[in-house]
Amino acid sequence: MQFTKMHGLGNDYIYVNGFEEQLADPATVARAVSDRHFGIGGDGLILILPSTRADCRMRMFNADGSEAQMCGNGIRCLAKYVYEHDIARQTDLRVETLAGVLSLELFPQAANPNHIEQVRVNMGEPRLQREDIPMKGAPGQVLRESLDVDGTPFEITAVSMGNPHCIVFIDDPQSFDVAYWGPKFERHPAFPEGVNTEFVRVLDNRTFQMRVWERGSGETLACGTGASAVAVACHLNGKTARRLTGHLLGGALELEWNEADNHVYMTGPAVEVFSGEWHGQGA
Repeated sequence: MQFTKMHGLGNDYIYVNGFEEQLADPATVARAVSDRHFGIGGDGLILILPSTRADCRMRMFNADGSEAQMCGNGIRCLAKYVYEHDIARQTDLRVETLAGVLSLELFPQAANPNHIEQVRVNMGEPRLQREDIPMKGAPGQVLRESLDVDGTPFEITAVSMGNPHCIVFIDDPQSFDVAYWGPKFERHPAFPEGVNTEFVRVLDNRTFQMRVWERGSGETLACGTGASAVAVACHLNGKTARRLTGHLLGGALELEWNEADNHVYMTGPAVEVFSGEWHGQGA
């Protein structure tokens, strides 16, 4: 199996060109290749596939083999791959995901127009109603709601960006025990499909800092859908403007919750690390 490893702000995935490779059991392959000791090492597996609705289709599998709807950092790297590998050479790209068809704008390097440096993703409209997260409880938005987690009350805001996010505003994400609390949020019975959790500190009207525990992967250096959900939650709670910068462990993302179309736009880098051939499980 030919593969390429890529990352967006350290959120790293193994990419397989589904136009040329067929995987019978991608969930098993995802678990094997994601292992950082016995595999290639990554937060998951992303397949680039033909689509009848868009320029290509993205399937994403977490490190535990579970399939996810979408990944913001992952889709930026996918866009770089399809452009640089001549699957689609336009700088306006449409990608089919389980969260819907997303539109992307690619920005080539000034010195080398054959290489993509940054990608802007139209992440779509945030879903704010409880049943769309999904989260158990009375209908309506989940805004500044108290949630008991292992006997400790946390004030949360819930947002879906095609996948569920629970945003918790805290004083110091750097010292917060994400490894302890992350799994407790992920498996909380209030979230029937599990949840991604962002622990956030607002620095000023246009800047926030966050750490993220991703459902199925654990703590990662960055999460594009998570940063997008945080941008929405920050504005809903009156903490920031609609345009802002998110600082994640792996670097910064530019975000905008556009008032005109209600869509969230995310801009960030995409990097190819290396390519190779996998001879392990599922190849």
